[in-house]
Amino acid sequence: MFLRHLEYLSALAREGHFGRAAAACWVSQPTLSDGIRKLEAEFGVAVVRRGHRFEGLTPEGERLLTWGRRLLADRDQLMAEFGRTSHEGLTGQLRLGAVPASLPPVSLLTGPFRDRHPGTNLTVLSLTSDEILRRLTDFELDAGLTYLSGEPMVGFRTVPLYSERYVLLTPENGDFAGRSEVGWAEAARLPLCLLTPDMQNRRILDGLFHRAGVSVTPRMETNSVSTLCSHVRSGRWASVIPQAWLGLLGVPPGTRVLPLARPAATSTVGLVVLDRDPPPLVASALLRVAEGLDLQRSLDDLVPVDLVAGVDD
Repeated sequence: MFLRHLEYLSALAREGHFGRAAAACWVSQPTLSDGIRKLEAEFGVAVVRRGHRFEGLTPEGERLLTWGRRLLADRDQLMAEFGRTSHEGLTGQLRLGAVPASLPPVSLLTGPFRDRHPGTNLTVLSLTSDEILRRLTDFELDAGLTYLSGEPMVGFRTVPLYSERYVLLTPENGDFAGRSEVGWAEAARLPLCLLTPDMQNRRILDGLFHRAGVSVTPRMETNSVSTLCSHVRSGRWASVIPQAWLGLLGVPPGTRVLPLARPAATSTVGLVVLDRDPPPLVASALLRVAEGLDLQRSLDDLVPVDLVAGVDD
């Protein structure tokens, strides 16, 4: 029961609300509150700041949360090891966080992992790069699929997977009908739909527009890849998207894709896990699968050849 109470504390810190935390743990709110009180009685300190609503953790609660998350992660590691030694193969849950721009290609990684380890279950969450690193540190994720360039990666192990390239997705009969490529400065003048500034993909694009000597003010912003594509499909917006999306999502009807001329650029996308000793079994298994894949080749095979020729390597 002690571990269960630590799970209640972790859920409360994550959700910031007693009711949502109880729902996440599949218990009633009184049950969760009673479990938190038992933790406080066990350690003889106040863990939660209480008012009319949840007001955060006390300093002692924060220390207990950090220790508890590590303990729960070690529990999951031990359960995975027991599953392996009982000839069931690798079991347990793989919790993967992925930046939105990497979601279309993510199945090229999770598919082979599931084939190699059929006893596992997978959860894939769409998160920002900052959220991925935070949740890895808090033991809420096993691995992250994110950009490896431009973000501090101290305390993490990384494996590059592929280079993200960028193309312009524009209405078929738009301003650049008949053109074979477009410059970044020209693209900035379009009514653009881009991801929101909290997404690293957007920060990368802002930097590339800046290198071309222009700044960009999107007419539409969203944190959803599908929303972005649907708005371009409507014929009112254009967008700069990772080329890898095309092979898996296709070119939306009524739109066309144009390579972006210099400055050409790529950004490295890869796996990130906590650098722990010993490393968690499920994270290590994912890394081994990833290291045996050639995702760059797989993506290039999916993307039309004429587009590949228009983008610098």
